[in-house]
This record gives sequence, C-alpha cells and structure tokens, in this order.
Amino acid sequence: MRFDHLVVNIDKKYQTDNIEIQSIRNTGLPYEPKWGKGTKGFKASNIWIGNEYLEMIHLLKKDGGGWKPEWVEKYNKGHRGLICLMLDVDDLDKIYEEMTNNYSISISEPKYLQFKWGFGLFTRTMPWRNSYFPFFEGIPLQIGLQQMKDKKSAEFMHKYMVPNARDNDINGIEEIIIKGPLTDSDFKLINTIFKNKESTENGIVIYLDNNQKLYFEKENEYTVNVTTSSSNVKQSEAKIENLLISI
Repeated sequence: MRFDHLVVNIDKKYQTDNIEIQSIRNTGLPYEPKWGKGTKGFKASNIWIGNEYLEMIHLLKKDGGGWKPEWVEKYNKGHRGLICLMLDVDDLDKIYEEMTNNYSISISEPKYLQFKWGFGLFTRTMPWRNSYFPFFEGIPLQIGLQQMKDKKSAEFMHKYMVPNARDNDINGIEEIIIKGPLTDSDFKLINTIFKNKESTENGIVIYLDNNQKLYFEKENEYTVNVTTSSSNVKQSEAKIENLLISI
C-alpha cells in the first residue's frame, strides 16, 4: 500500500478567492483551480505532488451531480476537510477477499469509479477500481483502496498530473498524521487493515511502501498534517480546511 490521494471537502473560496489561491501557490504548490473534472453538481480541483495529490471538492448543487452519495451527505451537513484517504494497492481483489472472508470487515466490492455528466445523459468511467472501508466512528473519514486498470492506464494518468509540484523540487507525500477522537472500534479497524505497524504513545504508526508513514493519533480535535518530500530549501506551509501541508 502507498498514498494515492486525499479527498478533501472544501468551501468555494479555495477555488474562487484569488488570495486563497495565491497563498497556496506561494508555498511552491502549483495550483490551477479551474482545471479538474466536474459536473453541474460538483467541481474538483487538484494539487499534484509527484504521484500523489489532493482532490478538493466543492459542491455546486446539493445533489452533488453524481459525486459519491456518502460524501455529498456529509458535505451538506457541513463537513469540510479530509473525508477519504485513498491508498494505491497492487491486488485489490485479494485484499477484498481477505477482509470479507477472514475478518468479516464491511468493505465495498471493487468497482470502477463512474459519474454522470451532460445533464445525466452520459456516464464517465475512470480507469481504476475502488473499494471503501466504513467511516470511522470518531471522525468523518474513511479509508479507500484503489487499483489502476493496468500499467498503461497509470502512465496515461501521470501525464495529466500537471502542473506538478515536482517542478519545484516537491516530489511527493512522505507522511500523513491524522488526529482526532478515534474510538476503540476505529483503532480495531486500523489494526485489521494495516499489517506493517507499531504502537505509539497515543496511537499507531503504519509503514507503507516507498518509505511513507501514516499515523493515527487520539486527540480531541480532528486535524490532518501532511508532510511532503522536498529538496526545496524554502520552508512553507499551506492550510486548507483541516489540513496543514508542510513543504
């Protein structure tokens, strides 16, 4: 497993306010909010960081225009910030079978991501399959798993990851710390999903591929710290909803 992307519910200011947009760009993260997929019901804008990225979603209509219903519901109830951490995996079917057969974990069946556009007349199918674990009890977050259709599809998608922070010597995401009022059931789910891990003073650290680390820590407030892998001498931070991105 390795980081793929973070799905983040955002207010429209992050896509329309020039001051907010420029503050993100000033950190070295190239950001073009007008680019990215969308329908009449939602607008996505991406911040590409090497092969990882933030997928930031603003709803244009309450129905979400084909966006994931569970995420639309939480957005309409006021949730802003990280809602799903997507991890790239090599064998999604194997993980799905293991979780359902050996652990009786409720994980959705692997399916290709689809959404409707053109007033609902057309359906776009993305070249990857996703599965999702249930939302945590203590925080409005779920873990998702993703597998690309094939190597050719992955290479094709990488070509569209522009403008990319890699051009500013910011090469990827190396560490994510998720803090919040996680419950015992939440930690049980985390322990089931992840194999290569160890306990910390107030949580768990998970060792992923590519020397990436994922932390879950019990705190009163739901916050997310993202640390990039950067050879950029400049030290900077970007604040987007409940995420603090350290460059």
